[in-house]
Amino acid sequence: MSTWTWIVIVVAALIVLAIVLWGMRKGRERRLESKREEASNLRQQAETKAQRAEHRASVADELSQRASVERQEAQVTARRADEVDPDVDD
Repeated sequence: MSTWTWIVIVVAALIVLAIVLWGMRKGRERRLESKREEASNLRQQAETKAQRAEHRASVADELSQRASVERQEAQVTARRADEVDPDVDD
């Protein structure tokens, strides 16, 4: 084989190698971008769930406070009933 044939083969091999490496790089970039999007979606879901949980905790605290107030009112009313009832011994 002549020298120019070897040069053409080497250049063609280098071009093929460059195309393969470029394709691998693009594939890796696509996978990374896909994972970034997935992570972003998961973070968004986590934020939504955290906000929902915070809201529910706030509502639960408010209900707990209301229940405590109502319990105290019931105790006051029960004491008053005991004071009014002539059959209850002090």
